[in-house]
Amino acid sequence: MITVKCFARYRALLGFSDLALPPAPTLGDLLADPRFADLPKDALLAVNQSFADRNAPLADGDEVALMPPVSGG
Repeated sequence: MITVKCFARYRALLGFSDLALPPAPTLGDLLADPRFADLPKDALLAVNQSFADRNAPLADGDEVALMPPVSGG
């Protein structure tokens, strides 16, 4: 299983904070699931606590994090 964690406003936007899904070949394939239809294209994505893009490969047991973009000053 892949564990998906949503942070900040994405929890309310997507309707969950943690979700377990069957493995998908890539992060993009996983995010094609209709439950992620409202995920903004500029979302920050991470696999196993390292930033990743939608082409990142996934394996059983991976953790995916979805985070809104941040800025600072």
